[in-house]
Amino acid sequence: MPVVIVENDTSQWADQTGAVYHFPKRYEKWLAQGTEVIYYKGRLKDKAFASARLSNAPHYFAIARIGKVDADKSSKKGDLFAAIESYTPFERHIPAKIDGEYLETIPATRVKNYWRDGVRPISRADYDAILSHLKAPSTPVFEVAEPDIEDDPLTFVSANEGSKSSYFGTKYERRRDLRSMAIKLHGVECKVCGFDFERAYGEHAKGFIHVHHVVPLSKLDGEKVVNSKTDLVPLCANCHAVVHLKRDMTLTIDELKEMLRGRWVTAE
Repeated sequence: MPVVIVENDTSQWADQTGAVYHFPKRYEKWLAQGTEVIYYKGRLKDKAFASARLSNAPHYFAIARIGKVDADKSSKKGDLFAAIESYTPFERHIPAKIDGEYLETIPATRVKNYWRDGVRPISRADYDAILSHLKAPSTPVFEVAEPDIEDDPLTFVSANEGSKSSYFGTKYERRRDLRSMAIKLHGVECKVCGFDFERAYGEHAKGFIHVHHVVPLSKLDGEKVVNSKTDLVPLCANCHAVVHLKRDMTLTIDELKEMLRGRWVTAE
């Protein structure tokens, strides 16, 4: 069953448009991995956000799909994070109401409070009806865009450049939704040496960290489903570079920790 997810201009939830959706446990049954979603915004309440919206009126502005769902470890209420996959924004907004009629079917028992829900399951007919108002109606195709990795200093691989394994590994390591989810789950402190860019450089570097794919790219055989919790880990630039220093041998996180621990013992 498709679902409408609401994203407000200001919110207590740590949403990142097109990357991460943060939501309370009561919506868990509707936001399972693989669920098709339509993004929705309510009416504009603060004019400061007008330039960042497609319309000041309530409207739909993108489609996506729910990826891996993980617990928000900082929440005592069971809140959750969902990775957003295949985010596709609309060129034009789709109004919530057209010709005086809402595009979502509102149950008779929910007329007064229907719009209060941040997550609303809808029928396939309503989903198709909403998308039929796109400028060029079509069935959405969920694809992952390839990143531009040329001359990118943050791209580290341990396989021959241009190889099949390099393509897949780099593609997944740099996907915004997976990277954002990994940071939500693991934080921005290097998991090997503990370096934190904000502590070292201040506000300018707040939130900066490399995200490393723990599976050596030379061992990937085709496309792989990546788990942000177990397959991705935050590393500082130095540790990330050393992990991939030799292209024919990617160090594991434990190997790098042992290497670093040995240096500290020697220095003492």
